[in-house]
Amino acid sequence: MRILAINPGMISTKVGVFEDDQLLMHATINHPYEELCRYPFIMDEFDYRKDKLIEELERQGFDMKFDVVVGRGGLVKPIESGVYELNEKVIEDTKTPRLHHACNLGSLIALSIAKEIPGCRAFTVDPGVVDELDDVARITGLPELPHQTIWHALNQREIAKRYCREHGVKYEEQDLIVCHLGSGISFAMHHHGRAVECSDALSGDGPFSPSRAGMLPTVQLVKLCYNGQYTRDEMLRKINGHSGLTAHLGTNDVREVERRINEGDEKARLVLSAMVYQVSRWLCSLAPVTNGHVDAIILTGAMSHSKFVSEGIIERVKFLAPVFVYPGEDELTALALNVYRAMKGEQEIKEYK
Repeated sequence: MRILAINPGMISTKVGVFEDDQLLMHATINHPYEELCRYPFIMDEFDYRKDKLIEELERQGFDMKFDVVVGRGGLVKPIESGVYELNEKVIEDTKTPRLHHACNLGSLIALSIAKEIPGCRAFTVDPGVVDELDDVARITGLPELPHQTIWHALNQREIAKRYCREHGVKYEEQDLIVCHLGSGISFAMHHHGRAVECSDALSGDGPFSPSRAGMLPTVQLVKLCYNGQYTRDEMLRKINGHSGLTAHLGTNDVREVERRINEGDEKARLVLSAMVYQVSRWLCSLAPVTNGHVDAIILTGAMSHSKFVSEGIIERVKFLAPVFVYPGEDELTALALNVYRAMKGEQEIKEYK
């Protein structure tokens, strides 16, 4: 079974070719800022990114003969976790997403390529809108603003399952707090195979991150929105893209922040320490979800490569449960392996309605 996996990010597109469950090729196609600036909206990048992807496959000697194409899922309506075969309904909803993000292009490109290959099928797996919250977790202080989730479901679930395989336990029997540390930061309590509580990493929930504001003082935020200094769109860009480490230090690169710390920059040390502090505080706030029972805490995502970040968090949360670090992410493999298992009948193939 030849599988093509596609994972669009904000400034790159990752692509992988698999033969059954074995990786044959992996590439990251970087999209220069000046090229992306030609497109007013992310959806306008569709043809550009698809063409670049096909060029990369041809450059590496792969023709367009695939049995399956799987793309990172977009920000459609809330759905349960699993493998979904792409249909016109999911494409329609992807074209009018809840929020704009490059992940919305994953399903669109996957289905477009599959339609051009006789007999090829297209799927998506565990998009960021996976919602398996307990009902009690949905209630907020304003009925018109229920708690919703946009999180790193694909990577979190795959890393949690990897941890379970390595430790000889069943994912469906564990209580795991998983924290994805990337340009966005998300948390989830994985209770017996379901993420019964998790954060909305794209809409201002949780700690600040390299480029996102996280939770802010509500009254102060409302006043800032209405002081006449910013438009609606400017405020949205400010809190989701131009905040966090970027606002404090002028960079969203943790490696650069660590370099400054090593050179004696005390402001850089204070701001990065504050992010570590906030991550630790929010992470521990998930413990009451399972009445304090936590089998393990798992840190993953690109920032978990940083010893300053990962060791700082471990020092603050290790009282709660053993902490395990899985640096980086492997979403391409997660996409391909889930689809491979589904095509073999080991997982259900779900329909998006």
